[in-house]
Amino acid sequence: MNRKLFGTDGVRGLANSFPMTPEIAMKVGMAAGRIFTRGEYRHRVVIGKDTRLSGYMVESALVAGFTSVGMDVFQFGPLPTPAVAMLTRSLRADLGVMISASHNPYTDNGIKLFGPDGQKLSDAREHQIETLMANGMEEGLAPASKIGRAKRVDDSQARYIEFVKAIFPRNLRLDGLRIVIDCANGAAYKVAPAVLWELGADIVSIGIEPNGANINFECGSTAPEAMCRKVREVRADFGIALDGDADRVVMADERGHVIDGDQVLALIARSWSRAGTLKGGGVVGTVMSNAGLDRYLESLNLKLARAQVGDRYVIEEMKKGNFNVGGEQSGHIVLSDFCTTGDGLVAALQVLAVIAQEGKTASQAAHLFEALPQVLQNVRFRKGAPLDDVRVKSCIEDCRARLNGAGRILVRKSGTEPVIRVMAEGDDEKLIETIVHDIAAAIEEVTA
Repeated sequence: MNRKLFGTDGVRGLANSFPMTPEIAMKVGMAAGRIFTRGEYRHRVVIGKDTRLSGYMVESALVAGFTSVGMDVFQFGPLPTPAVAMLTRSLRADLGVMISASHNPYTDNGIKLFGPDGQKLSDAREHQIETLMANGMEEGLAPASKIGRAKRVDDSQARYIEFVKAIFPRNLRLDGLRIVIDCANGAAYKVAPAVLWELGADIVSIGIEPNGANINFECGSTAPEAMCRKVREVRADFGIALDGDADRVVMADERGHVIDGDQVLALIARSWSRAGTLKGGGVVGTVMSNAGLDRYLESLNLKLARAQVGDRYVIEEMKKGNFNVGGEQSGHIVLSDFCTTGDGLVAALQVLAVIAQEGKTASQAAHLFEALPQVLQNVRFRKGAPLDDVRVKSCIEDCRARLNGAGRILVRKSGTEPVIRVMAEGDDEKLIETIVHDIAAAIEEVTA
């Protein structure tokens, strides 16, 4: 199934360039609206966005597309991706849309679609949308009397705040904890500090002054150094760094040391297993999950199921094995008892709940295993298929032979950016550094 517009996380690209043009956005709205229009009742779609300058342009185009096929549109404004997924179900919408390029720079933007169940659309559904877009849209236009209406929803942030607070254990509070929250100048810049403050924390907020161009810029989960510095500066007990649409999170302990997604999976797996609420006999990670997590879970008689990179594939694997905990090293944590997609704030609160229950510091509670040395390098390319080049293939095979079974190599094309991700993991850090360098150099040579 060949999809030209949709990648591993919706449509994404440079704003005002193919495929992220107003024309494409309008056609996505028209095609998706037609597919999700069933019956004679008034159909509705909800739209949220992050704080990118281009969000206004994309939103207006989507609204035009949806209303042109007779759907009513509810516009939320800046709101985290998981909030849009939750409100799609809560408001009984036929479709949910998030306008965001997640952790990418502000010059990019994207369109993520959710079905009425709050789940991201399947590959088959996205292919169906692309096919309809390619075959002309005139037939689906609503008559003048049935054009959809659009309106702003003012209480969407309050609804999400109450939803997240309700997930936190009722017998716990965050009183006495100083928490740094970095909102990446993104979608959660209002709701995340509000949730933590209402739960009793003493909060220090950064990344809460979006200007349309500073989302993810030297802040947030892709640049957690800012959060870690602030934790040390204000002597905080804990740090939370969200990405631009708040579906992923990186945390820090009281020393300013990073707690990545693998450690979060380990902590939640142990806690929920002891409480008897963990399903599937383990958790779902990805091919990027550190082998140290695998070994730690084995010590608890739990298993690690690995999925492709991308939270949608993690969710698919969770459904197959009836797991209720899954996630990525990068910070997408999916807790299906609460959410249909990754939610950085919900994941952080689960970690804070364990810290509060156990009366431990974050460094004691959330560093449960020693990660194997793992080196990752991104190699940007402009065109072509460098991984199919015989020289690159030969280099990768040679590097695997040098590892001699004492580690692993993963080389893959990103689904969201024009880069090749080269990763090696093993006990010998110097060797894997050399291997990543050699493979990256081979890719650069064939793409020069």
